[in-house]
Amino acid sequence: MKRTTLFTLEVLIIEGPVAEAFAKANPVISRTIEIRGLQTLEQLHRAIFNAFDRWDDCHLCEFQFGSGPHEPDGPRYVMPSAFNSPFDDRPFAGTIDETRLDDVYLEVGRTFGYWYDFGDDWYHQIDVIAIGEPAAKTRYPRVIARVGQSPPQYMDWDAEEGDDEE
Repeated sequence: MKRTTLFTLEVLIIEGPVAEAFAKANPVISRTIEIRGLQTLEQLHRAIFNAFDRWDDCHLCEFQFGSGPHEPDGPRYVMPSAFNSPFDDRPFAGTIDETRLDDVYLEVGRTFGYWYDFGDDWYHQIDVIAIGEPAAKTRYPRVIARVGQSPPQYMDWDAEEGDDEE
């Protein structure tokens, strides 16, 4: 019986509405997640949410598999509600609920993007750092490492502006 693939992914926040003081205190914000290849991009989306102690799950997201972490002209996988959107004429490769990680041909060293909340624009870089086999009796996805504190989803702009005035 063939065993499933296990991907180890480092997920870094590369851009988003983060207060300057928070960014200075947390120059790197990343989580390392293990996830099976048979699991979907939607399950990865939820794992990222849990890993960063997030937030409010009512915003759109997409995974981008172009030449870099934010490459909207490459293959894109979107939420089912966005798949037939008349407001976006760029082609979609598929939906996150139906696309498994094994379907996107990941290899060690591959970098791809995750874009969450198309208004606040939280951009994440995802690096494939290892590929192996899952351990028996282990639930996936799971977070195996954390660097930096999780930022709040919504920055307190009034407090940030007050800091600038000092």
